[in-house]
Amino acid sequence: MLQMLSTDQHRDCDGKTRRDFLKVGALGATGLTLPHLLQARAQAAEAGLSTANKSIVWLWLSGGPTHIETFDPKMTAPVEYRSVTGEAKTNVPGVTLGGQFTKTAQVMDKFSVVRSFAHNDSGHGSGTHYVMTGYSNRNLDNGGLPSRPSIGSIAARHRGANHPVTGMPTYVRLGGIGSDGPAFLGKAYAPFGSDNTAKSNMRLATTTDRIGDRRELLSGFDRLNKDVDQSGIIDGLDAFEKQAFELVLGNAPKAFDLKYEDPKTVEKYGSSSLAKQMLTARRLCEAGCGFVTLNYGGWDMHGKIADSLKRRGPEVDHAVATFIEDVHQRGLSDDVMLVVTGEFGRTPKINKNAGRDHWGPLCTLGVAGGGLPMGQVVGESDAKATRPASDPITPQDFMATLFQVLGIPRKLQYVDQAGRPVYMIEDGDPIREYV
Repeated sequence: MLQMLSTDQHRDCDGKTRRDFLKVGALGATGLTLPHLLQARAQAAEAGLSTANKSIVWLWLSGGPTHIETFDPKMTAPVEYRSVTGEAKTNVPGVTLGGQFTKTAQVMDKFSVVRSFAHNDSGHGSGTHYVMTGYSNRNLDNGGLPSRPSIGSIAARHRGANHPVTGMPTYVRLGGIGSDGPAFLGKAYAPFGSDNTAKSNMRLATTTDRIGDRRELLSGFDRLNKDVDQSGIIDGLDAFEKQAFELVLGNAPKAFDLKYEDPKTVEKYGSSSLAKQMLTARRLCEAGCGFVTLNYGGWDMHGKIADSLKRRGPEVDHAVATFIEDVHQRGLSDDVMLVVTGEFGRTPKINKNAGRDHWGPLCTLGVAGGGLPMGQVVGESDAKATRPASDPITPQDFMATLFQVLGIPRKLQYVDQAGRPVYMIEDGDPIREYV
Protein backbone atom coordinates (compact mmCIF):
# COMPACT_ATOMS: atom_id res chain seq x y z
CA MET A 1 0.00 0.00 0.00
CA LEU A 2 1.40 3.41 -0.96
CA GLN A 3 2.33 5.64 1.99
CA MET A 4 3.48 9.22 1.67
CA LEU A 5 4.95 11.43 4.38
CA SER A 6 3.32 14.82 4.69
CA THR A 7 4.96 18.16 5.41
CA ASP A 8 1.88 19.29 7.37
CA GLN A 9 2.86 19.61 11.02
CA HIS A 10 -0.62 20.05 12.52
CA ARG A 11 -0.91 17.48 15.31
CA ASP A 12 -3.87 15.89 17.00
CA CYS A 13 -4.17 15.09 20.70
CA ASP A 14 -2.09 11.91 20.52
CA GLY A 15 0.85 13.76 19.05
CA LYS A 16 0.66 12.34 15.51
CA THR A 17 0.37 14.56 12.48
CA ARG A 18 -2.95 14.18 10.73
CA ARG A 19 -1.22 13.56 7.41
CA ASP A 20 1.80 11.57 8.56
CA PHE A 21 0.69 8.61 6.47
CA LEU A 22 -1.95 8.82 3.76
CA LYS A 23 -2.78 5.30 2.73
CA VAL A 24 -4.04 5.29 -0.80
CA GLY A 25 -5.88 1.98 -0.71
CA ALA A 26 -7.96 3.13 2.23
CA LEU A 27 -8.99 6.53 0.86
CA GLY A 28 -11.62 5.40 -1.59
CA ALA A 29 -15.28 4.66 -1.08
CA THR A 30 -14.58 0.98 -1.55
CA GLY A 31 -12.96 -0.02 1.71
CA LEU A 32 -11.12 -2.70 -0.28
CA THR A 33 -7.51 -3.18 -1.31
CA LEU A 34 -8.15 -1.89 -4.79
CA PRO A 35 -4.56 -2.29 -5.98
CA HIS A 36 -4.80 -6.02 -5.37
CA LEU A 37 -8.03 -6.22 -7.36
CA LEU A 38 -6.49 -4.29 -10.22
CA GLN A 39 -3.40 -6.43 -10.19
CA ALA A 40 -5.41 -9.65 -10.13
CA ARG A 41 -7.55 -8.48 -13.07
CA ALA A 42 -4.47 -7.57 -15.09
CA GLN A 43 -2.74 -10.85 -14.30
CA ALA A 44 -5.85 -12.79 -15.28
CA ALA A 45 -5.99 -10.99 -18.61
CA GLU A 46 -2.30 -11.67 -19.27
CA ALA A 47 -2.87 -15.34 -18.49
CA GLY A 48 -5.70 -15.52 -21.01
CA LEU A 49 -8.37 -16.00 -18.34
CA SER A 50 -11.85 -14.51 -18.57
CA THR A 51 -12.15 -10.94 -17.36
CA ALA A 52 -15.83 -10.67 -18.29
CA ASN A 53 -17.22 -7.30 -17.40
CA LYS A 54 -20.85 -7.73 -18.39
CA SER A 55 -23.72 -6.25 -16.42
CA ILE A 56 -27.23 -7.34 -15.53
CA VAL A 57 -30.21 -5.06 -14.90
CA TRP A 58 -32.81 -7.02 -12.94
CA LEU A 59 -36.34 -5.58 -13.19
CA TRP A 60 -38.48 -7.21 -10.52
CA LEU A 61 -42.28 -7.02 -10.82
CA SER A 62 -43.08 -7.71 -7.19
CA GLY A 63 -46.37 -9.30 -6.22
CA GLY A 64 -46.22 -11.98 -8.91
CA PRO A 65 -46.67 -10.68 -12.46
CA THR A 66 -49.21 -12.44 -14.65
CA HIS A 67 -47.37 -14.49 -17.24
CA ILE A 68 -50.43 -14.47 -19.49
CA GLU A 69 -50.99 -10.72 -19.80
CA THR A 70 -47.25 -10.08 -20.16
CA PHE A 71 -45.46 -12.60 -22.37
CA ASP A 72 -47.79 -15.57 -23.01
CA PRO A 73 -51.27 -14.27 -24.01
CA LYS A 74 -52.63 -17.67 -25.06
CA MET A 75 -55.46 -16.36 -27.23
CA THR A 76 -56.26 -19.89 -28.42
CA ALA A 77 -57.35 -20.86 -24.88
CA PRO A 78 -60.95 -20.59 -23.60
CA VAL A 79 -62.02 -17.03 -22.77
CA GLU A 80 -61.64 -17.51 -19.00
CA TYR A 81 -57.93 -18.38 -19.50
CA ARG A 82 -56.73 -16.13 -22.30
CA SER A 83 -55.24 -12.67 -21.86
CA VAL A 84 -57.81 -10.08 -20.75
CA THR A 85 -55.79 -7.43 -22.59
CA GLY A 86 -55.59 -9.33 -25.86
CA GLU A 87 -52.30 -9.72 -27.70
CA ALA A 88 -49.81 -7.58 -29.57
CA LYS A 89 -48.10 -8.83 -32.72
CA THR A 90 -44.33 -8.52 -32.58
CA ASN A 91 -41.73 -7.91 -35.27
CA VAL A 92 -40.83 -11.60 -35.02
CA PRO A 93 -43.26 -13.64 -37.17
CA GLY A 94 -45.63 -15.85 -35.20
CA VAL A 95 -44.76 -14.35 -31.79
CA THR A 96 -47.18 -12.24 -29.74
CA LEU A 97 -47.03 -10.58 -26.33
CA GLY A 98 -49.75 -9.33 -24.01
CA GLY A 99 -51.95 -6.63 -25.53
CA GLN A 100 -50.42 -3.75 -23.54
CA PHE A 101 -46.85 -4.57 -24.57
CA THR A 102 -47.07 -2.95 -27.99
CA LYS A 103 -43.72 -1.12 -27.76
CA THR A 104 -41.83 -4.16 -26.52
CA ALA A 105 -43.45 -6.10 -29.36
CA GLN A 106 -41.67 -3.81 -31.82
CA VAL A 107 -38.26 -4.67 -30.35
CA MET A 108 -38.96 -8.38 -30.02
CA ASP A 109 -36.00 -9.10 -32.31
CA LYS A 110 -33.84 -7.76 -29.46
CA PHE A 111 -35.87 -9.49 -26.73
CA SER A 112 -36.62 -13.07 -25.72
CA VAL A 113 -39.26 -14.64 -23.48
CA VAL A 114 -39.14 -17.91 -21.57
CA ARG A 115 -42.55 -19.60 -21.42
CA SER A 116 -41.51 -22.67 -19.45
CA PHE A 117 -39.96 -20.99 -16.38
CA ALA A 118 -41.34 -22.74 -13.28
CA HIS A 119 -40.56 -23.60 -9.66
CA ASN A 120 -43.90 -24.63 -8.05
CA ASP A 121 -43.58 -22.23 -5.10
CA SER A 122 -46.55 -19.89 -4.76
CA GLY A 123 -45.49 -17.99 -1.62
CA HIS A 124 -44.37 -14.39 -1.94
CA GLY A 125 -41.31 -14.69 0.30
CA SER A 126 -40.32 -18.22 -0.63
CA GLY A 127 -40.97 -17.69 -4.33
CA THR A 128 -38.82 -14.56 -4.27
CA HIS A 129 -36.01 -16.44 -2.53
CA TYR A 130 -36.21 -19.21 -5.12
CA VAL A 131 -35.89 -16.87 -8.09
CA MET A 132 -33.30 -14.55 -6.51
CA THR A 133 -30.99 -17.29 -5.23
CA GLY A 134 -31.86 -20.49 -7.10
CA TYR A 135 -32.87 -22.25 -3.87
CA SER A 136 -36.20 -22.94 -2.18
CA ASN A 137 -36.75 -21.63 1.34
CA ARG A 138 -40.29 -22.15 2.60
CA ASN A 139 -39.40 -20.58 5.96
CA LEU A 140 -39.44 -17.15 4.33
CA ASP A 141 -43.25 -17.14 4.47
CA ASN A 142 -43.15 -17.82 8.21
CA GLY A 143 -40.75 -15.13 9.33
CA GLY A 144 -37.55 -16.93 8.37
CA LEU A 145 -34.41 -15.37 6.96
CA PRO A 146 -32.76 -15.86 3.56
CA SER A 147 -30.46 -18.86 3.62
CA ARG A 148 -28.61 -18.38 0.32
CA PRO A 149 -26.91 -15.39 -1.34
CA SER A 150 -28.60 -13.62 -4.22
CA ILE A 151 -27.09 -13.63 -7.70
CA GLY A 152 -26.09 -9.97 -7.26
CA SER A 153 -24.18 -10.70 -4.06
CA ILE A 154 -22.47 -13.67 -5.67
CA ALA A 155 -21.35 -11.40 -8.51
CA ALA A 156 -20.02 -8.87 -5.98
CA ARG A 157 -18.15 -11.58 -4.09
CA HIS A 158 -16.67 -13.01 -7.29
CA ARG A 159 -15.67 -9.70 -8.89
CA GLY A 160 -15.01 -7.66 -5.78
CA ALA A 161 -17.44 -5.23 -4.20
CA ASN A 162 -16.30 -2.36 -6.45
CA HIS A 163 -15.22 -2.07 -10.06
CA PRO A 164 -11.42 -2.01 -10.04
CA VAL A 165 -11.15 0.82 -12.55
CA THR A 166 -14.11 3.14 -11.90
CA GLY A 167 -14.76 2.43 -8.22
CA MET A 168 -18.45 1.84 -9.01
CA PRO A 169 -20.09 -0.67 -6.64
CA THR A 170 -20.49 -4.04 -8.36
CA TYR A 171 -24.00 -4.53 -6.96
CA VAL A 172 -26.44 -1.60 -6.73
CA ARG A 173 -30.00 -1.63 -5.44
CA LEU A 174 -32.27 1.00 -7.00
CA GLY A 175 -35.28 -0.88 -5.68
CA GLY A 176 -35.16 -3.41 -2.85
CA ILE A 177 -36.30 -6.99 -3.38
CA GLY A 178 -36.74 -9.71 -0.80
CA SER A 179 -33.79 -12.12 -0.55
CA ASP A 180 -31.60 -9.76 -2.56
CA GLY A 181 -28.80 -9.83 0.01
CA PRO A 182 -25.57 -11.73 0.67
CA ALA A 183 -26.73 -14.22 3.36
CA PHE A 184 -23.58 -16.02 4.58
CA LEU A 185 -21.28 -14.17 2.16
CA GLY A 186 -21.33 -11.21 4.56
CA LYS A 187 -22.45 -7.59 4.51
CA ALA A 188 -19.53 -6.50 2.35
CA TYR A 189 -21.40 -8.03 -0.59
CA ALA A 190 -24.83 -6.56 0.12
CA PRO A 191 -26.27 -4.26 -2.55
CA PHE A 192 -25.22 -0.63 -2.44
CA GLY A 193 -28.45 1.26 -1.73
CA SER A 194 -29.55 4.37 -3.59
CA ASP A 195 -31.05 6.17 -0.59
CA ASN A 196 -29.63 9.47 0.61
CA THR A 197 -27.19 7.91 3.06
CA ALA A 198 -25.71 5.61 0.45
CA LYS A 199 -25.43 8.44 -2.06
CA SER A 200 -23.62 10.50 0.54
CA ASN A 201 -21.22 7.63 1.07
CA MET A 202 -20.71 7.43 -2.68
CA ARG A 203 -19.71 11.10 -2.60
CA LEU A 204 -17.29 10.18 0.21
CA ALA A 205 -19.10 12.60 2.55
CA THR A 206 -15.83 14.44 3.00
CA THR A 207 -15.21 17.90 4.38
CA THR A 208 -13.33 20.50 2.38
CA ASP A 209 -10.06 19.93 4.21
CA ARG A 210 -10.24 16.17 3.62
CA ILE A 211 -10.83 16.74 -0.09
CA GLY A 212 -7.85 19.06 0.07
CA ASP A 213 -5.79 16.24 1.54
CA ARG A 214 -6.66 14.05 -1.38
CA ARG A 215 -6.03 16.72 -4.01
CA GLU A 216 -2.75 17.65 -2.37
CA LEU A 217 -1.64 14.04 -2.47
CA LEU A 218 -2.72 13.73 -6.09
CA SER A 219 -0.71 16.83 -7.07
CA GLY A 220 2.09 15.41 -4.96
CA PHE A 221 2.52 12.71 -7.56
CA ASP A 222 3.36 15.46 -10.06
CA ARG A 223 5.81 17.05 -7.66
CA LEU A 224 7.40 13.69 -7.00
CA ASN A 225 7.66 13.12 -10.69
CA LYS A 226 9.55 16.40 -11.16
CA ASP A 227 11.65 16.20 -8.03
CA VAL A 228 12.79 12.61 -7.97
CA ASP A 229 12.24 11.11 -11.38
CA GLN A 230 15.90 11.50 -12.21
CA SER A 231 16.71 9.22 -9.30
CA GLY A 232 14.22 6.63 -10.52
CA ILE A 233 12.06 6.67 -7.38
CA ILE A 234 8.88 7.39 -9.32
CA ASP A 235 9.41 4.20 -11.28
CA GLY A 236 9.15 2.31 -8.01
CA LEU A 237 5.58 3.40 -7.42
CA ASP A 238 3.31 0.50 -8.26
CA ALA A 239 1.06 1.42 -11.19
CA PHE A 240 -1.89 -0.22 -9.46
CA GLU A 241 -1.43 1.95 -6.37
CA LYS A 242 -1.57 5.09 -8.49
CA GLN A 243 -4.62 3.85 -10.39
CA ALA A 244 -6.34 3.02 -7.10
CA PHE A 245 -5.87 6.56 -5.84
CA GLU A 246 -7.36 8.00 -9.00
CA LEU A 247 -10.63 6.34 -8.03
CA VAL A 248 -10.94 8.46 -4.90
CA LEU A 249 -11.92 11.57 -6.83
CA GLY A 250 -13.45 9.73 -9.76
CA ASN A 251 -16.74 10.45 -11.50
CA ALA A 252 -18.61 7.25 -10.57
CA PRO A 253 -21.15 9.15 -8.37
CA LYS A 254 -22.29 11.11 -11.43
CA ALA A 255 -23.77 7.92 -12.86
CA PHE A 256 -26.59 8.21 -10.30
CA ASP A 257 -27.52 11.73 -11.41
CA LEU A 258 -29.59 12.16 -14.58
CA LYS A 259 -28.59 15.79 -14.93
CA TYR A 260 -25.42 14.47 -16.57
CA GLU A 261 -27.46 12.59 -19.19
CA ASP A 262 -28.36 13.91 -22.63
CA PRO A 263 -31.71 15.74 -22.17
CA LYS A 264 -33.03 14.12 -25.35
CA THR A 265 -32.42 10.69 -23.87
CA VAL A 266 -34.07 11.69 -20.59
CA GLU A 267 -37.09 12.91 -22.56
CA LYS A 268 -37.23 9.66 -24.52
CA TYR A 269 -37.40 7.61 -21.32
CA GLY A 270 -40.11 9.81 -19.87
CA SER A 271 -41.10 11.02 -16.42
CA SER A 272 -42.25 7.83 -14.69
CA SER A 273 -40.13 6.69 -11.76
CA LEU A 274 -39.61 3.30 -13.39
CA ALA A 275 -38.33 4.83 -16.63
CA LYS A 276 -35.94 7.08 -14.72
CA GLN A 277 -34.63 4.12 -12.78
CA MET A 278 -34.11 2.16 -15.98
CA LEU A 279 -32.10 5.03 -17.43
CA THR A 280 -30.09 5.29 -14.21
CA ALA A 281 -29.43 1.55 -14.38
CA ARG A 282 -28.02 1.89 -17.88
CA ARG A 283 -25.74 4.69 -16.70
CA LEU A 284 -24.56 2.59 -13.77
CA CYS A 285 -23.70 -0.29 -16.07
CA GLU A 286 -21.70 2.03 -18.30
CA ALA A 287 -19.80 3.17 -15.20
CA GLY A 288 -18.83 -0.40 -14.32
CA CYS A 289 -21.69 -1.68 -12.16
CA GLY A 290 -22.17 -5.43 -12.59
CA PHE A 291 -25.67 -5.96 -11.19
CA VAL A 292 -28.54 -3.48 -10.69
CA THR A 293 -31.93 -4.30 -9.17
CA LEU A 294 -35.15 -2.36 -9.67
CA ASN A 295 -38.53 -3.12 -8.13
CA TYR A 296 -41.80 -2.06 -9.72
CA GLY A 297 -44.53 -3.46 -7.49
CA GLY A 298 -48.29 -3.82 -7.48
CA TRP A 299 -48.59 -7.10 -9.40
CA ASP A 300 -50.49 -9.08 -6.77
CA MET A 301 -53.68 -8.78 -8.78
CA HIS A 302 -56.30 -10.96 -7.12
CA GLY A 303 -59.20 -8.87 -8.43
CA LYS A 304 -60.07 -6.76 -11.49
CA ILE A 305 -56.81 -7.53 -13.19
CA ALA A 306 -57.76 -5.62 -16.34
CA ASP A 307 -58.14 -2.40 -14.32
CA SER A 308 -54.94 -3.04 -12.36
CA LEU A 309 -52.97 -3.43 -15.57
CA LYS A 310 -54.11 -0.17 -17.15
CA ARG A 311 -51.19 1.80 -15.70
CA ARG A 312 -48.62 -0.83 -14.83
CA GLY A 313 -48.68 -2.62 -18.16
CA PRO A 314 -47.97 0.43 -20.34
CA GLU A 315 -45.37 1.81 -17.90
CA VAL A 316 -43.37 -1.42 -17.94
CA ASP A 317 -43.83 -1.72 -21.70
CA HIS A 318 -42.47 1.78 -22.36
CA ALA A 319 -39.58 1.49 -19.91
CA VAL A 320 -38.48 -1.92 -21.16
CA ALA A 321 -38.75 -1.06 -24.85
CA THR A 322 -36.93 2.25 -24.41
CA PHE A 323 -34.15 0.60 -22.42
CA ILE A 324 -33.68 -2.14 -25.02
CA GLU A 325 -33.50 0.37 -27.88
CA ASP A 326 -31.19 2.67 -25.93
CA VAL A 327 -28.77 -0.11 -25.04
CA HIS A 328 -28.80 -1.36 -28.63
CA GLN A 329 -28.16 2.09 -30.11
CA ARG A 330 -25.24 2.61 -27.72
CA GLY A 331 -23.65 -0.66 -28.82
CA LEU A 332 -24.09 -2.24 -25.39
CA SER A 333 -26.35 -5.17 -26.26
CA ASP A 334 -23.55 -7.69 -25.77
CA ASP A 335 -22.47 -6.17 -22.46
CA VAL A 336 -25.75 -5.37 -20.71
CA MET A 337 -28.47 -7.94 -20.02
CA LEU A 338 -31.99 -7.04 -18.93
CA VAL A 339 -34.05 -9.49 -16.87
CA VAL A 340 -37.80 -9.01 -16.33
CA THR A 341 -39.34 -11.39 -13.81
CA GLY A 342 -41.07 -11.77 -10.43
CA GLU A 343 -41.66 -14.35 -7.72
CA PHE A 344 -44.26 -16.40 -9.65
CA GLY A 345 -47.00 -16.16 -12.26
CA ARG A 346 -50.78 -15.96 -11.81
CA THR A 347 -53.46 -18.60 -12.00
CA PRO A 348 -54.38 -19.37 -15.62
CA LYS A 349 -58.10 -19.19 -14.96
CA ILE A 350 -59.67 -15.86 -14.04
CA ASN A 351 -61.17 -16.05 -10.53
CA LYS A 352 -64.59 -14.87 -9.34
CA ASN A 353 -63.17 -11.39 -8.66
CA ALA A 354 -61.95 -10.99 -12.24
CA GLY A 355 -58.38 -11.44 -11.05
CA ARG A 356 -55.71 -14.11 -10.93
CA ASP A 357 -54.16 -15.70 -7.84
CA HIS A 358 -50.64 -16.94 -6.97
CA TRP A 359 -49.21 -19.53 -9.35
CA GLY A 360 -45.71 -21.00 -9.03
CA PRO A 361 -46.09 -23.80 -11.62
CA LEU A 362 -45.51 -21.24 -14.41
CA CYS A 363 -43.72 -17.92 -14.06
CA THR A 364 -42.92 -14.74 -15.98
CA LEU A 365 -39.48 -14.31 -17.51
CA GLY A 366 -38.16 -12.09 -20.27
CA VAL A 367 -34.56 -11.19 -21.13
CA ALA A 368 -32.67 -8.94 -23.51
CA GLY A 369 -29.03 -8.49 -24.46
CA GLY A 370 -26.08 -10.00 -22.66
CA GLY A 371 -24.74 -11.32 -25.94
CA LEU A 372 -27.46 -14.01 -25.99
CA PRO A 373 -29.48 -14.96 -29.10
CA MET A 374 -32.56 -12.77 -29.13
CA GLY A 375 -35.80 -12.72 -31.11
CA GLN A 376 -36.94 -16.09 -29.82
CA VAL A 377 -39.38 -17.81 -27.49
CA VAL A 378 -37.76 -20.37 -25.21
CA GLY A 379 -39.92 -23.32 -24.18
CA GLU A 380 -43.70 -23.43 -24.29
CA SER A 381 -46.63 -23.66 -21.93
CA ASP A 382 -49.53 -26.05 -22.21
CA ALA A 383 -52.83 -25.19 -23.92
CA LYS A 384 -54.14 -23.13 -20.98
CA ALA A 385 -50.81 -21.65 -19.78
CA THR A 386 -51.00 -23.83 -16.70
CA ARG A 387 -47.62 -25.59 -16.73
CA PRO A 388 -44.63 -26.06 -19.02
CA ALA A 389 -45.37 -28.22 -22.05
CA SER A 390 -41.63 -28.46 -22.74
CA ASP A 391 -38.81 -29.18 -20.29
CA PRO A 392 -39.17 -26.74 -17.38
CA ILE A 393 -36.56 -24.03 -16.95
CA THR A 394 -35.78 -23.96 -13.22
CA PRO A 395 -34.35 -21.11 -11.14
CA GLN A 396 -31.04 -22.95 -11.02
CA ASP A 397 -31.03 -23.27 -14.81
CA PHE A 398 -31.56 -19.54 -15.02
CA MET A 399 -28.83 -18.95 -12.42
CA ALA A 400 -26.45 -21.07 -14.50
CA THR A 401 -27.30 -18.92 -17.52
CA LEU A 402 -26.56 -15.74 -15.59
CA PHE A 403 -23.27 -17.22 -14.35
CA GLN A 404 -22.38 -17.80 -17.98
CA VAL A 405 -23.20 -14.20 -18.91
CA LEU A 406 -21.27 -12.78 -15.96
CA GLY A 407 -18.26 -15.05 -16.44
CA ILE A 408 -18.73 -16.77 -13.08
CA PRO A 409 -17.42 -20.36 -12.86
CA ARG A 410 -20.14 -23.00 -12.78
CA LYS A 411 -18.51 -24.81 -9.86
CA LEU A 412 -17.96 -21.72 -7.74
CA GLN A 413 -17.86 -22.42 -4.00
CA TYR A 414 -17.87 -20.21 -0.92
CA VAL A 415 -17.83 -21.06 2.77
CA ASP A 416 -21.22 -20.98 4.50
CA GLN A 417 -22.09 -20.02 8.07
CA ALA A 418 -21.15 -23.49 9.26
CA GLY A 419 -17.67 -23.16 7.82
CA ARG A 420 -18.28 -25.57 4.96
CA PRO A 421 -17.59 -24.87 1.29
CA VAL A 422 -20.84 -24.96 -0.70
CA TYR A 423 -21.58 -24.63 -4.40
CA MET A 424 -23.43 -21.49 -5.41
CA ILE A 425 -25.42 -23.58 -7.89
CA GLU A 426 -25.61 -27.37 -7.87
CA ASP A 427 -28.15 -28.69 -10.36
CA GLY A 428 -28.64 -26.02 -12.98
CA ASP A 429 -27.57 -26.06 -16.60
CA PRO A 430 -27.47 -22.96 -18.82
CA ILE A 431 -30.58 -22.61 -20.98
CA ARG A 432 -29.54 -24.35 -24.17
CA GLU A 433 -31.20 -21.79 -26.46
CA TYR A 434 -28.89 -19.16 -24.95
CA VAL A 435 -25.66 -21.11 -25.09
